[in-house]
Amino acid sequence: MFLLTAVTLCCGAVAGTLTLFEPVVGPTAGPPRDKPATERVAMGDTAQAVRVVGAPFEPNVNPRER
Repeated sequence: MFLLTAVTLCCGAVAGTLTLFEPVVGPTAGPPRDKPATERVAMGDTAQAVRVVGAPFEPNVNPRER
């Protein structure tokens, strides 16, 4: 329990320290980032259709029948 507590506190301290210095770690030059990276990605034209291979899944509701 002591080791688990010690590791948790150390990891929490490292994560908290990195969170405080987050703006400094990133790139300093370039345009300001107003949106997160997930919102900046355009998915409209670049999205591809998903192809399903094989039979569709049907749950086995009666185990005696296969």
